[in-house]
Amino acid sequence: MPHSPEDKKRALTRLRRIKGQAEALERAVEAGTECAALLQQIAALRGAANGLMAEVLESHFRETFGHAGKPVAGRTDPDAQIDDIMRILRTYLK
Repeated sequence: MPHSPEDKKRALTRLRRIKGQAEALERAVEAGTECAALLQQIAALRGAANGLMAEVLESHFRETFGHAGKPVAGRTDPDAQIDDIMRILRTYLK
C-alpha cells in the first residue's frame, strides 16, 4: 500500500479514474455498444489497472529496498536499481 501522502493521493486518483472507466463500460454494455468499442474500453481499463499496479509496486520497492538495499553488480544507488527494474516491469504491464 502506498504510504507517503503523495503516493496515496496518486493511487486514489488512479482508482477513481478506473472506477469511472468501469462505470462507462457498464453503461456501454447496457446500451448495446458494438464489440469493437467495448474492446477498446476494456483495453483502456486494463491499462489503467496495470498502471496502478506499477505505481503500487514501485512504491513498495522503494519502501522495501530504497534505503536498505544492497548494491548489485557494482551499482551503488538502490534507487537507480529500482528505476531499472520498474522500467522493465512497466514494459510488461502495458
